[in-house]
This record gives sequence, structure tokens and C-alpha cells, in this order.
Amino acid sequence: MSEPRGSEGTTQRLPVLEKTPDDAPQTPETEPAPAASSGRFWSARRVPAAVVALVLLGLAGAFLYDIAAVRADRPALQARRELARQLAERPLDDTWVLVGAGGAVAVGLWLIVLAMTPGLRDVLPMRRSRPEVRAGLSRGAAALVLRDRAMEVAGVQSVRVRVGRRRADVRAVSHFRDLDDVRADLDAVLGDAVRGLGLARPPALKVHVRRLGGKG
Repeated sequence: MSEPRGSEGTTQRLPVLEKTPDDAPQTPETEPAPAASSGRFWSARRVPAAVVALVLLGLAGAFLYDIAAVRADRPALQARRELARQLAERPLDDTWVLVGAGGAVAVGLWLIVLAMTPGLRDVLPMRRSRPEVRAGLSRGAAALVLRDRAMEVAGVQSVRVRVGRRRADVRAVSHFRDLDDVRADLDAVLGDAVRGLGLARPPALKVHVRRLGGKG
């Protein structure tokens, strides 16, 4: 392939046409696969699951021992007899019955909420270019990156960054330069930094700039 040089000294690349045999199969160009959706990471809930499992194991063991004792012509557990007596004597509108029912409902609702919500709010999901690969970035790491980029802006003395799921709150203190100029530079620099994090849902950027000892 040759590249002719023009009169102004610029080089123009010509299109390349490759001959293919008539019997060669023609394969269409493949388009890149669309990025997979990135949902939140689900927590393993190890501590609640372990607590529930231990409680159920203890109750099941106690009832199994009580049944075996009764079948062996031994008296039932005092706790079960006392519980049966209290349930038989106390009315349904008794204070302790209502308190126990309310506690059981609260625990049940808590377990349902744990089962239905993802958890791991500190991990921000990143964009997925391949369906089999998932990545996440912690809020602290994202805040540290934004803070380092903000400190590179001229006039910034100190920065506090708080990154949430939907918003990144940046509070900077400037010791020289006009506040509007510092804020404009921070918006530009931090906007590029947020996009560079590669998050699936980039948080909205909110920048506050003030002079040391004043408001801005």
C-alpha cells in the first residue's frame, strides 16, 4: 500500500481493499455486546443468619429433649410446663402477651427486611463491560480519589469529601484566588474524576467553596 504525499506536505491515507476468493465465506462485522446491568452487591448476612440458626438450634434441641423425656415417662421441662400454664391462664389482651406478640412481629419484619434488601451500602457498583465480571468501589476509596484530585486545584487549602449512593458532597476551603474561579475549576476537575471512577451510577456532584473563617 502506498501513501501519496500532497502538495502541502500532508499525508492522506487511502482506503485499503483486500481481495478475497469467491468461495471464501463472508462474515459480518460483530458489534460489541451491550454492557450488563450493574445492581448493588448483596450482603451475605452472616451474623443475622448465624444468630437465627443458633436460636432455632437451641429451641429445637430443647423441644426434642422434652419430647424424649416425656416418652421415657419422665416429667416435662419446667419451662414448657410454665409456658403452657401462662398461655392457658393469661387472656389475649394481657400486657405481656401483647409485648411478646409485638416482639415476635418486630423480629419477623426485621428478618424479612434483611432478606429483601441488598445491604452493602458502602460498596458502589461499577460499570460492567463483561457479564461475568463484577466490580465495586467503596465510598471511602471514591472520596479519597476525589479529595486528591481536588487538592491539585490552585487555591484549595483543604477539602472534605463525602460520597453517597446518589451524591458526592465536596466542601473545600480556599486561601487565595477568587471563590468563583476555584469553584469552576473544582467542578471541571471533579466532574472528570467522577466519570473516571467508572461507576454504574455516577453520583451527582455538589461543590461548596468558602474562605477560611468565612462562608462561600
